[in-house]
Amino acid sequence: MKTPKGTLIAIGGNEQKKFKKTDESFHTHFGEGFILQDIINNSKVSKPRIEVITTASEIPEIVGKKYKETFLRLGVDNVGILDIRDRSEADQASTLDRISSSDIILFSGGDQSKISRIIKDTLTHKLLLKRYQNESFTIAGTSAGAVVMSEEMISGGRNGTVLRKNDLKMGKGLGLMHEIIFDSHFIKRNRFGRLAEAVAMYPDKLGVGLGEDTGVIIRDGNILEIIGSGMVVIFDGSNLTFNQYGKLKNRIPVSLSNLTLHILATRDRYYIQEKSAKIHYDIRHHNPVVK
Repeated sequence: MKTPKGTLIAIGGNEQKKFKKTDESFHTHFGEGFILQDIINNSKVSKPRIEVITTASEIPEIVGKKYKETFLRLGVDNVGILDIRDRSEADQASTLDRISSSDIILFSGGDQSKISRIIKDTLTHKLLLKRYQNESFTIAGTSAGAVVMSEEMISGGRNGTVLRKNDLKMGKGLGLMHEIIFDSHFIKRNRFGRLAEAVAMYPDKLGVGLGEDTGVIIRDGNILEIIGSGMVVIFDGSNLTFNQYGKLKNRIPVSLSNLTLHILATRDRYYIQEKSAKIHYDIRHHNPVVK
């Protein structure tokens, strides 16, 4: 597969949300300020043009305003809000022009299934894939905007400590990362079980659980670097010695043996193809080890 020239940035989210049609409340520091700075710094353009796609949100005006305010505080004033509400809008020339002239696309949080339903297989989707593959172009997403980057996408499911078959709901994402299944708000919302079930279903995929105020930058389609204040948990099911998921009946507890797990912190790296982690700081040497 061709090595993409673009960069993906998947963020676990930091907003406190109530998923109601008319109400959504935000963390006082909405916008993951430092991580948004990482997004800006990743661009090779000194003053990047950013388009925030608010399709996932039920309150796109508020979300868009918050992002514009946050980016302005970070010194970026060339920010547009693309609130794509249906597939016809995703095919419009004006939408494509705005994406073509941007340096960074950021998908907001909300409902990842809405992004998939409205944008997948449209001209907007095809343009994003093309630019990611062929240009120095950044696609970022927070919460739902991160989860939708996967090909096999978590669309819902139970949060909890018991792993039972079919507690998880899967769908099709935008396919920016074929090798990874992302999950967001991973620690705070207790999503260990549902990501483990996703890996049981697709043991050839890596499960990447993103903590809040935490994300990953993926370069060359392979180098995954952790950013932010929390942790990233990676499940590797390629060495499973016991996995009878496909034979189990509905709601039966799932057992997995020899599931490899990595807990990574800021500036650590994970190499997707090699399935290996590199730790930034090794106390045995008293200095950074990742290069």
